[in-house]
Amino acid sequence: MSTPNPVPPSAPTVEGAPARQVFLQRLFLKDASLEMPNAPRILTVETPPAIDVQVGTGIDMLATGVFQVTLQVTVTAKINEEVAFLCEVHQAGIFQMANFADQNELQHVLAAYCPSVILPFAREAIANLIGRTGYPPVMLQPINFDALYAQHLAQQARGGAAAPATVQ
Repeated sequence: MSTPNPVPPSAPTVEGAPARQVFLQRLFLKDASLEMPNAPRILTVETPPAIDVQVGTGIDMLATGVFQVTLQVTVTAKINEEVAFLCEVHQAGIFQMANFADQNELQHVLAAYCPSVILPFAREAIANLIGRTGYPPVMLQPINFDALYAQHLAQQARGGAAAPATVQ
């Protein structure tokens, strides 16, 4: 991987302090899989599948101020408790952050803003894979990552482990 672009020397300022900045360095499909364990038999069933979407995020620090944010999306389609297909995508981005003095604010940007940047690419990967199953495409709806992050913080405050988000 090449060295991330440095912060431009003419970075904007807010009230004399350098403004917080987010630089998108790379977007990439880290992992993708499509399983149809009951094909071809399940394809002859006329009942439309029930769709379940699970969403999760991961944040890894690569270097000082440089983070990999991964959005995991799993779409499971079932017909009468039998799996019609299981599609999973890990879409990732490398982000460089500058001038974040408040670690809580940095964490919020990494957990809410960055996944929202990645989501359209994950949506496209999911649609492309599911399009190969013979079933109608699944269009992932917009996700409010700010609300999911707030739920995560509330869960942590209660002392529980955060479960992956379910999107209906």
